[in-house]
Amino acid sequence: MLQSSVLDPLPLFVIQQVLLVGAIFVSLAVARALSPADWRWTGVLRRRFVLGVPWGTLLTIFGVLSVYWFVQGGWDHPRNPMTIPFYSWSYFYPLGTVVAPFAHQGMGHLTGNLQGTLVYAPIVEYVIGHYSRERGSQSFSSWRTNPFVRVLAVPAGALVVGLLTGVFTAGPVIGFSGVVFAFAGFAIVTRPLVAVFALVSERIVSVVYSGLKSPTLVREPSPGLFSPWWSDIAIQGHALGVLLGAGLAFVVLRAHDDRPKALYLWFAAVVFGIRQSLWAIYRPRGDNQFVLYRAVGVALVFLFAAVMASAVWASDRPLTSRFDLPRKQAAIGIVLVFLLGLSAAAIPFGFASVSGDLPERAETVEVRDYTVTYVEGVENEYVSFANDRIYAEGEQIRSSGVVVISDRRGLWLESVSKQSLAFNGFARVRVGGLGWRETVYANRDGWSLVGNGSAYRVQIWAHGEPRKLAYATGPVRAQPVIAGRNVSIAPVDDGFALRVSRGNVTLGRSRMPGPVNETEVGGLTLERDDRELYAIFNDTRVQVAKKAKPGRAR
Repeated sequence: MLQSSVLDPLPLFVIQQVLLVGAIFVSLAVARALSPADWRWTGVLRRRFVLGVPWGTLLTIFGVLSVYWFVQGGWDHPRNPMTIPFYSWSYFYPLGTVVAPFAHQGMGHLTGNLQGTLVYAPIVEYVIGHYSRERGSQSFSSWRTNPFVRVLAVPAGALVVGLLTGVFTAGPVIGFSGVVFAFAGFAIVTRPLVAVFALVSERIVSVVYSGLKSPTLVREPSPGLFSPWWSDIAIQGHALGVLLGAGLAFVVLRAHDDRPKALYLWFAAVVFGIRQSLWAIYRPRGDNQFVLYRAVGVALVFLFAAVMASAVWASDRPLTSRFDLPRKQAAIGIVLVFLLGLSAAAIPFGFASVSGDLPERAETVEVRDYTVTYVEGVENEYVSFANDRIYAEGEQIRSSGVVVISDRRGLWLESVSKQSLAFNGFARVRVGGLGWRETVYANRDGWSLVGNGSAYRVQIWAHGEPRKLAYATGPVRAQPVIAGRNVSIAPVDDGFALRVSRGNVTLGRSRMPGPVNETEVGGLTLERDDRELYAIFNDTRVQVAKKAKPGRAR
């Protein structure tokens, strides 16, 4: 018996992906047909690259991906890699200092930096070239002219710049962006208009990638937790990377006696600095507060552009009749002063010493040298150190949430804020090191009392271990008064307890009833309708509390 086979229709998202890719190729084909002479660049690439391919860029991308996949465990948890051990916490913790510049917080962080690398690193590799431009040189006459050695210039440079940014970036940071900004700084100085084109192209690459990843996106208004977007930028590390890249570019230009147009260089520096938010100079102050020095930052971007152009194009004439210092040397000196100043600013952070002081009786989860717990209103040892020793402000910065502490690593981190845990109800914290990782969980559950806040508790536990009560509020009283009585809820080890009182006199206590159940306490009937709690007296029924939505593992 013959059966007819019917092909299953393709999923809508695949159809949209195919449509996007097809539209891109059609658009490129039309552009090439309209101006074929402008597309004869394959020969130029072959003269600069082995087989016309920027192999050094591809090796660099593969190296960063390898750190994410194998060191951070991204192969098993692509959206939630292990990050805490790989921040540059302190000079006393060299593992973080070395790995942080090549590690990432998640897929979005990783793809953003790899897109920047894909856009800017080929410009650097093109300027250096796989083949020497020296007159009379032969490709395999020495290691300096060997194309296979020169292919390694970009990955080797990325490694060196990454280590420098790991040592001289202020505060605990993670990510390859310092190296990406070094690639961009090199491109701005050597090929400014191409750098501006690359800046636009980076946005195009990002949008195309997002379109392929999520062809259709549905969003609806919802409550959320947001901090200022600029508070997550490692601005000092980005500026350090740009200056390192620009400094290397000055050396290359001098070696080849090559200079771009000053106006192009100035324009590229301004556009890049503004577009990439190099003006977003900020610092933390107070509980969940940040100060943005916007005017100062924008002014520095324009001064930065002027100095970059002057370092390349300024003449050797003296600055003034009194100072016999050539203008070009003065501009280069300013760049060096900026570079040294930015580097020196990070040194106090590298020697930061934090203590693991916690409230007495705080329940903790111990995982080797890590201590994980939940606190509220406890001094943030790391940020308070920065405010007191570096910013000369004695104000203590308080933390509330799941904190991770390790004296050996110089680590004091508010890993999950109180607000985030309250919003989500559940959090997962991964700790570990090279070759090992463990997961610690935190769960918050509670009841919102009508008119008077919440009674809640936070439990923490390691994978495979029993839960511990890390924090619990005191009893919270609902505002409504029913027949002269008040209802209070208090967290206990295994749930929540009810108390009915008149004034300060307790009339009765009871356990919280189960869903769709009720109990008699102190002359009131307390009825639970799933997540809502009602107090009933005769014909009066008043809602007194509502249970928070349970947290979900993600």
